[in-house]
Amino acid sequence: MTTTYSAPGKIYLFGEHAVVYGEPAIACAVELRTRVSARKSDAITISSDLGSTGLDFEVHPYVSSAIEKLSSPEVSVEISSDIPVGSGLGSSAAVTVATLAAINTEFGLGYGREELARMGHEIEQKVQGAASPTDTFVSTFGGVVEIPSRRQLDILDCGIVIGNTNKGATPKKTAKLVKQVAVLREEYPEIIDPIIKTIGSFAKKGELLVRKKDYASLGRLMSVNHGLLDALGVGTPELSALVYAARDAGAFGAKITGAGGGGCMVALTDSPRKVASAIERAGGKAIVTEFTAEGVLQE
Repeated sequence: MTTTYSAPGKIYLFGEHAVVYGEPAIACAVELRTRVSARKSDAITISSDLGSTGLDFEVHPYVSSAIEKLSSPEVSVEISSDIPVGSGLGSSAAVTVATLAAINTEFGLGYGREELARMGHEIEQKVQGAASPTDTFVSTFGGVVEIPSRRQLDILDCGIVIGNTNKGATPKKTAKLVKQVAVLREEYPEIIDPIIKTIGSFAKKGELLVRKKDYASLGRLMSVNHGLLDALGVGTPELSALVYAARDAGAFGAKITGAGGGGCMVALTDSPRKVASAIERAGGKAIVTEFTAEGVLQE
């Protein structure tokens, strides 16, 4: 008998970097999933694209930490994923949450979703040194979520295309970029504070536009948000090339998603194939997906 759960990745509609300073953000679960199968076994084994190991905190740090956290007896875990690793799309949160959920059910441990999200965040903090609870929360509960209140907003029913620069957005790189913005803010508070406040205001305005399903206006604000992230120094020429390609192809708007410095951008559009082709021509890897209300679920 095997228990399989999947958990979604996420993008930010608004609020990267500003959320560090207490400003609101909007994060959304997307239909890119990591699947984890767990079954009782006579030894701990973990299998993924990275290879087969036992408990291994170098090769499989998140899964090994989840097994340890649940004090699992011998378990065999198999992982497959649609989410590119190190892309800022919440791949580590998805594998952590799906692993916790699969083992929880397979061994009848009785944890609820809130507890799975909390444990997932603790694991990310332990492995990365610092982590926002947003990724594990969105991966557990799905939907479109206002941060920090965790209010669920309406699901967007327009197309979404993610463009991956294939330049990794590692936890170390993320920490460095967050520090870089902090230094800039210390040096020029009178200039940087208003930028951070403005990025926060997009999330507030964005909530109303999500309710109205006004995707054209949401896109325009995303494009302005991208410019401000660029101004904070977290953009790259590769990210901007994909953002402009998406806009030129008729996207409502496009911006960096996540910390920047590599990783991915995201575009809202009613013609996803056209936008995806433009992103590919500009040198990115395009992923056409959709928003999802479903968080972690049994398959």
